[in-house]
Amino acid sequence: MRLIQFETAEGLRQVGLIEGEQVQRVRNATSTRALALDAIAAGRNLRDEVLARGTEPGPAYRELLETGRVLPPLDHPDPAHCLVSGTGLTHLGSASTRDRMHQQKAQDDATLTDTMRMFKWGVEGGKPGAGKVGAQPEWFYKGDGGIVVRPGADFPLPAFAEDAGEEPELVGLYVIGADGRPYRLGYALGNEFSDHVLERRSYLYLAHSKLRFCAYGPELRVGELPAHLAGKSRIRRAGEVIWEKEFLSGEDNMCHSLENLEYHHFKYAQFLRPGDVHVHYFGTATLSFADGIQARPGDRFEIEMPEFGAPLVNGIALDPEHLAPGAVRSL
Repeated sequence: MRLIQFETAEGLRQVGLIEGEQVQRVRNATSTRALALDAIAAGRNLRDEVLARGTEPGPAYRELLETGRVLPPLDHPDPAHCLVSGTGLTHLGSASTRDRMHQQKAQDDATLTDTMRMFKWGVEGGKPGAGKVGAQPEWFYKGDGGIVVRPGADFPLPAFAEDAGEEPELVGLYVIGADGRPYRLGYALGNEFSDHVLERRSYLYLAHSKLRFCAYGPELRVGELPAHLAGKSRIRRAGEVIWEKEFLSGEDNMCHSLENLEYHHFKYAQFLRPGDVHVHYFGTATLSFADGIQARPGDRFEIEMPEFGAPLVNGIALDPEHLAPGAVRSL
């Protein structure tokens, strides 16, 4: 089952079930978050909640995508209650990608050693088995719901940014139930937009490099993931493909289990506030930046994987809004 959130021509929110080229409206559903909370309260899963409500014919999917009316597949009405985070060095090959990204800082042995050490911990202990605690992954804070752009929209590029690089990833989408427990609605494609030039300068700038906009969707895939997933990530410039590469995901291609990554995120009590939404990026081993590509305003990113339906497409646009030095005032 694949779900989307979308706006009608009048600006009303709806939840849709994807069936071929047509969207089926889920009856009495204006958000996947509310749908999930109702499912939790009723003691059933999200699929059964959708089936219990039923559907009715809706708009053409292509029309929604072309008119920019598809929303992220999970959000919160108050963006401050949506936490966007991620884990790195989770995929087989991700350490070598990170090292290649840092090649121009090869003299900084400590940076590369820390990368390889954390990757080694994941390979050796990232899949401890069901119900067991494994190695702790790299973790980062991305932002709140205010840094999420809808599918098809441009990523705002701040004036201080040194890079505008894509990261094709799988994203876990969660809501915290009234019982204080995390519930996974499913997964989506994600583009964890980052500043790789800044990160390459020093690994200690990783936190800064992640404070950029991001996107996920357009579809929420409900249920479990296949163990092996293969997709394509590409960049178009003036309509022409300037870079394209396969990216792999799923636990067969990861050094951490999804259960282990989820545990090390939700073990913190402050992440278990009832009603909150969590969007968690699971990492990648494929970056155009590692191949010497530097994206720029006007480029378009395309991330696709057959199991997730329509591709996630986003552009880049300069953001004129920027806080000037000295703008902070004393009261």
